[in-house]
Amino acid sequence: MRILGVDPGYATVGFGVIEYKNGRFTTIDYGAILTHADTDFEKRLLEIHTDLSEIIETHTPEFMAVERLFFTTNQKTAIDVAQARGVILLAAANNNISLSEYTPLQVKQAVTGYGKATKKQVQEMTARILNLSEIPKPDDVADALAVAVCHAHSHGSRIKIQGK
Repeated sequence: MRILGVDPGYATVGFGVIEYKNGRFTTIDYGAILTHADTDFEKRLLEIHTDLSEIIETHTPEFMAVERLFFTTNQKTAIDVAQARGVILLAAANNNISLSEYTPLQVKQAVTGYGKATKKQVQEMTARILNLSEIPKPDDVADALAVAVCHAHSHGSRIKIQGK
């Protein structure tokens, strides 16, 4: 199965495309969609949607896995990220891609086996699982790959069902 993992944001959207077949991972592509702070917000959203749609068209994933958002302090940031997340979900719907969402706890559990793992532990384990020589940068890219790995490990299991 080909999976597109996405770490939502509006300045930086991490993405990672992996293939999971017969218990083996192949990393297809990864990177970040970057938007500039001096660009009108609605144009940033359009840029995210357009770039993500191109990634989908290029790699034809069967599944998109997106990290769920949790914010406790900055409401302005939460609203802006939620809007960016909306265009990410729209890209999946426009391309008829099956969508799954995972909490940070679920990603940590699926990647490291420990729900309270540190960000560094998740990134190191993701790089190991995907046989990468180093942890992808920026962090959003590593996070997107971790979400994709989570989906591969969770697809059809109770972790996915509980995350809905």
